[in-house]
Amino acid sequence: MKRVRYTKYNGDLASEMSMDDLLQKLSDYLLDSGFQNPLMEFQDLDHTMEDLREALRRALESGEVFDQQMQQKIDDMSADGKLDELIEQLMDRMEQENYINVQQSDDPSRAAQSPGQAGVGEGEVRFEVTDKSLDFLGFKTLRDLLGSLGKSNYGRHDTRHFATGIESNGASRPYEFGDVLNLDTTATLSSAIAREGIGLPLNIEYSDLHVHQSEYQSSCATVVMLDCSHSMILYGEDRFTPAKRVAMALSHLIRTQYPGDTLSLVLFHDSAEELPISQLARVKVGPYYTNTREGLRVSQRILDRQRKDMKQIVMITDGKPSALTLPDGRIYKNAFGLDPLVVSETLEEVSRCKRSNIMINTFMLASDFGLMQFVQKVTAMCRGKAYFTTPDRLGEYLLMDYMQRKMRTIH
Repeated sequence: MKRVRYTKYNGDLASEMSMDDLLQKLSDYLLDSGFQNPLMEFQDLDHTMEDLREALRRALESGEVFDQQMQQKIDDMSADGKLDELIEQLMDRMEQENYINVQQSDDPSRAAQSPGQAGVGEGEVRFEVTDKSLDFLGFKTLRDLLGSLGKSNYGRHDTRHFATGIESNGASRPYEFGDVLNLDTTATLSSAIAREGIGLPLNIEYSDLHVHQSEYQSSCATVVMLDCSHSMILYGEDRFTPAKRVAMALSHLIRTQYPGDTLSLVLFHDSAEELPISQLARVKVGPYYTNTREGLRVSQRILDRQRKDMKQIVMITDGKPSALTLPDGRIYKNAFGLDPLVVSETLEEVSRCKRSNIMINTFMLASDFGLMQFVQKVTAMCRGKAYFTTPDRLGEYLLMDYMQRKMRTIH
């Protein structure tokens, strides 16, 4: 069981530093997606304690994390040869405050059991990003993404139906068994007076009861389908890291504003699998093709288990379907063009989603004409939405779409 050690505050510099600012600086390192860019600050570092120590050193020496007064103290410690001591204190603080989870590996042959986790050497100490860190990074992403949108009305998923509730924005109606007892006193008294006339005592019967109506607000089950094929980091652009940030922001939004909703994560590549949101930071792209159909099949199985009024799939991809799981389990691959077999089987899976009342919203990170036609066809079949966007606009569109819940057409 994890223990927290409380000690007397001694005013050391590590305790004064803002962990929020430090984690924000380390976000690219903590969310490494496998994008090989020599210009990236933490490109050569892995999730080991030794590499974390080096990442903290680079962050502190960059002068971009803290204000001028704090940075001067850091520079003074560096000049006195005490920077290593400060880094050790920060690492202890990150572990004590549950931002990282330190793991000791004693098996040199042990390989990763989840996407993006590399094998480790004997005795090498690694760490995992905890749910607390992911929640923090998700909140920061959500705040940054929505900052340019002005005021956002955080509500619930509105529908065109009415129900009885606390907020009264509809006409009253006679009370029925099971309704929220939010009485419309005026309508109730008027009904009793119309039946018996004005007089005291006034006899109110069951049939006189009227209740306010409010807009019926539904719950939603969402599956985010993330494409982790190799094309997500090709052509000199990292498209996968923004997608990971958006998934974390969406998770934070659901947990804080839509507590009755569910969010699941599905990675699709040569095949597809469900992954806990907590493991998102460890995911990296690989030398994979794009098996969109298998991703849809896994997503449908997840949504079939959910007892929600609304179900949707949010698919983030930048490539055409290029792989297909055959009945015998073999993977058929064709990276050149839109293969008729792959496309037809994928569209058949889209039809199954439509018959299950599952809406598909697609965010295409490419502008190829053939791909646009394919996505538009998927969107038309499921009556969803399609956005042809770039990584820097991805999160804004995704979060706006989720909150608006398709109540109006966006041109």
